[in-house]
Parts: sequence; C-alpha cells; structure tokens
Amino acid sequence: MNEKSGLGERIKHAIGVKGDFKTAIVPMINYSYANMFMGGAGYIISMYFTIFLTDVVNISLKSASLVVMFATLWDAVTDPAMGIITDRTRSKTGKHRRYLLGGIPVLMLSYGLLWNSYGLNGNTSPAMAMLYYTLVYMLYKTAYTIIAVPHTAMLPELAPDYDLRTQYNSVGYLFNSAGMVPSFLFAVAILMAFGSNNNITSASRPPFLVIGLVLAVFYGGAVFLTWSKTREPSSLNNELPPFDFRHLVNEYVLVFKNKAFRQYFFMSLAYMFATGFYGTTKVYYIKYLANQYGSYALFNAVAGVAEASAFPLNYALTMKYGKKRCGNIVTPLMVAGLAIGLLMQTSTGGSGLRFLWLALMMLSMILYPFGMSGLGFVSTNIFPDLTDVDELITGRRREGVIATFSTLIKKSISGVMAALVGFILQGFGLVTGDTVAQYEKETGQLYGQTSHAVFGIRLCVAIIPIVAALISLFLLRRFQMTKADHAMIRAAIATKHKYGSVTLTSEQIARCEAVSGQKYETTWLGAGNDGDHPLETDENGDFTILAEADALAAQYAAQTKAAPEDAAAKQ
Repeated sequence: MNEKSGLGERIKHAIGVKGDFKTAIVPMINYSYANMFMGGAGYIISMYFTIFLTDVVNISLKSASLVVMFATLWDAVTDPAMGIITDRTRSKTGKHRRYLLGGIPVLMLSYGLLWNSYGLNGNTSPAMAMLYYTLVYMLYKTAYTIIAVPHTAMLPELAPDYDLRTQYNSVGYLFNSAGMVPSFLFAVAILMAFGSNNNITSASRPPFLVIGLVLAVFYGGAVFLTWSKTREPSSLNNELPPFDFRHLVNEYVLVFKNKAFRQYFFMSLAYMFATGFYGTTKVYYIKYLANQYGSYALFNAVAGVAEASAFPLNYALTMKYGKKRCGNIVTPLMVAGLAIGLLMQTSTGGSGLRFLWLALMMLSMILYPFGMSGLGFVSTNIFPDLTDVDELITGRRREGVIATFSTLIKKSISGVMAALVGFILQGFGLVTGDTVAQYEKETGQLYGQTSHAVFGIRLCVAIIPIVAALISLFLLRRFQMTKADHAMIRAAIATKHKYGSVTLTSEQIARCEAVSGQKYETTWLGAGNDGDHPLETDENGDFTILAEADALAAQYAAQTKAAPEDAAAKQ
C-alpha cells in the first residue's frame, strides 16, 4: 500500500500535480464535467453546421454566414448581461453555480432543434430557412452563455493559486476532449449508418436529426454533473454598487485600463482570427479544393489526436517555465500546418499524385492542431489571473465583467468574421450545395471550381490565418506578468483586505505598475496605506498569507458531498 502510495506521489510530482486526490483532483473533475458540453457541442458545430446549412438545407453561403453572424452578435450582447447578473447575484450557494442548472433545458431544446430543418429548404423558401436557423442558433447561444459565463467566472474563486488554475484548466482541457471524442465518433457512426459519411447532401437530414437529439441529452447530463457536485462560497455578503447606465459603462472602461488584460485581449483576438478563418473554411477546403471529403472524418480524428498529444508537452512547459513557454515553442508548427494550404491541389491524377496530396493534407492535420494548442493553452491559463490584476486596480472581484467584456468584443468581431468568410468564398465564386451534387451525379465527374474560387479558399484557410497567428505570437512574447508577479499581487491584495493597508518594496511597486499599466498610487492597492504591513514570507520564500486563502478555497472545492445549504452555512 505504501509502495503504491509512494509511486502515486512520484507520478504526481513528475507531472507537477499538487494536492491529494480527494481535496485537489476530485474538485477539478467535478468542475470540469461541463467542459464536455463546451468542448463537444462546439466541436460538432464547427465540423458540420455550416456545411449542413449550405449542402443539406441548401442555404447560400452568404445566408449561412449571416445566420452565424447574427447568432454570434446576439451571443456577444448576452454575455455581458450574464456577467453583470452573476456578479450581482446574492445567494447562499454562490453567485455562479445556480445558473448552470437553469441553462440545461434551454441547451437540450436548442441543440436538438439546431439539427432539425422541419423540411425547410433554401432553394424553395430561403427566407424562412434563414430565419428559422438564425432564431434557433440564437437560442443555442443563449443556452451556452447561461452556462459558460458563470462556469468560467467561478474558476478564480475555486482556484486562487497560479499553478492550481493551470491544473484546473488542464483537467478541463482533458474533459473538452472527453466531450469532443465521443461526440465525433457518434456523429461519424450515425452518418455512416445512413450512408452520408462520404458526401453530405440534402438527403442527409435524418442522421443529423439523430445526432442533435442524442448529443443534446449527453451535454445536458454533463452540465448537470458539474452543478450537482461543485460548491462555491456564499455571496450573501457581497456589496453591490449602484446599477445605472453610467456605472455600467464605467465598469467596462475599468477593465480596459488593465494593461495585462489589454495584452491578453489583443493576443487572443489575433489567435481567434487565425482559428476562426481556418475553422470556418476547413470543410470547404477539404471538399472543394482538395477533393478529399471522403477522408473528412479521418482528418478530424487525426487532428483531434494531434491536439490531444500536445497537451502533456504544453502542461509540462507551463508548470516548469510559466504560462507563455508552450505558446512560444509550438506555435511555429501551427504556421507550418497552415502554409500547406498554399500548396494543396485537387486530389486527382495518378495514384502517386493522389497519395502525395493525401499525405500533405494529413501532415497539415497534424501540424496545425498541435501548434494551435500552444496558444490556446496559454490563453486559457492566463485569463483567470487577469481578475487579480483587476482587483489590484479596483479593489473588487469582477470575474463576470472581465470575462464578458472580452467576449463582447471578440464575439462581435467573430460574428462579422464568420459572415466575411462566407462573403469572400461566395464573392470569389465558390459553388456549393445541390448544384455541385447534381452535376457530379449526372456527369460522374468532379465539379471544377474556378481559379478565383480556389484562391478565395486559400485566402481564408491559409493566408489570413498565418498573418493572424504570427501577430498573436508576437503579442504573446510581450506579455509581462509572471508567476512571481501573480503571487506577489495576490499576497498584497490579501494583506490589504486583512489589515486595511499594505507596504510594498520599490521593486514590488514597479512590478505592480508594469503589470497593471497604472501608477501604483492611483490604484486601490496603492491608495490609503497608512500602516506598516509588509508582505511576510516563510523559510521557502512563499507568502504566508496566501496559505490562508488557498486553504479556504480548497475547503469549498472539497465540499462535493455536502448539501448546498450546508456548504453555505460553513461560510
């Protein structure tokens, strides 16, 4: 028994996991069940939704892009509203968790409707088809907001420590895969059972209906597990500032005063452009440029394995060298994978030539997701730390506001970007849907896209993503906050909350100013410090006051079997 325990401890130490299984690992798992919904549902949508609209429902590329744009803009508007609601919620069971339960029925209803066309056809009733999918997609985005915003905003409370947040996000990353892989395998199996795996046409409606209904139940169950097993501290004693339009505007102006947030925001925005253009165009790239749609499921399986295989490297680099290192190292592979899109040709000709294009596409499906995972891992891990810098400036915990300010702008741009991809592809003359299917059925030949259409695909799947990825990498290297900075800032905040005053060294003040972008004396942390309360450290150089905060967070995170009221009563 002791030998097994010793082995387990050595494994945990080797991979950088802190805490025991009951008080550290189990709470991470419980919190991360909802990631199966957030990873899986979005993955299936990214793989199939636009081509479902254009090739099954026969909506034009422009109309399909507008469906995505309107729903994404709606999503951008609802996110800040949800953030304000959660930040102002007073409840014994905490200000975030209750909304997960409320979002489940909306999620299950909307996801089922998303893949059911009720016989609507873009050829005969384009306006009705577009209106239906716009409204249903908006409903799904509302469900996602109700669940994802509180779930994301809950993390800084559950995991206040710099490394602990990385561990939570890492477990969440694994649960994203636990949602993506079964969803993908189920979707492929159903499409194969209905004979739609090699080509999606207007006859592919039944398998998509089955996919939507079954996955709706799967995702609803995943969110329910997080709601039922996760606990957070009571928010009954939270002070709520007056709520009016001026206050609302000022709340979001304050967010952008945070230099660390600005650096994160523009870096992640460029990353979003790279992945958004590529992700929206990929299915058309494979189907209409490379003529390899029969291998679409295989390509996505390989891409999923490649992205997952990058996780151990990203985690190890992050735990040993900080949150930037993995992005700096693996992002060039992402660029290399994108560059293959500049070379890809239609997979025709002799067997040797066809094998060459297949091998190049497969290489792209390995390099791009492996490299992409680095920037994604960095962005996810940096985000929770921004709330501590914001508290340095404002003296308040505003997880919801910070989360939704970021998504408000990024999703607004994302919606316009989705429409832009469709307009570019159609503007360059890409032909989709029954026109292509009928031509190939009648002639037995591949439908030949024009050279302009091919360039439009290359522009969206390679040129723009490469430029955006390089910009994101450049901005990542300018991000300043380190693990030591974060620990010092948390300790300073905790000291001021405890004593009403904190005394920092000139070097610590300089780091606060460098990270926040504000003069120290103008921040909440730097104002009104009359007493003498320096940051105390133990023999290892760790800030002693952080042990109290981390122990309290662990106490709430470990209360997985207590009733919600009992957990709150222990506040």
